[in-house]
Amino acid sequence: MRVYARTPLDISKVIVPRGQVHLIPERCKGCEICVQFCPQNVLCISDERNQKGYRIPMVIPGKETECVNCEFCTLVCPEFAIFTLPWNGDHDG
Repeated sequence: MRVYARTPLDISKVIVPRGQVHLIPERCKGCEICVQFCPQNVLCISDERNQKGYRIPMVIPGKETECVNCEFCTLVCPEFAIFTLPWNGDHDG
């Protein structure tokens, strides 16, 4: 079965929201729920570990501007370790 990308007919008139993902590494327990629920697939588990030894999520390199600030990761994180904010235009966050 082939799945086609869907694009709204009025995409040229719509401003797609952008967000920045922020993590509080000390709170993360490496459950990967945020990675599984991200609709834009911008998250993955990194090799980096927090102080407790858990591998923490990160934004996939090259996808820094693909977050749409939907806040699903924030809603599903049981540890309140991840959140998004509206994108401010820099690529450092």
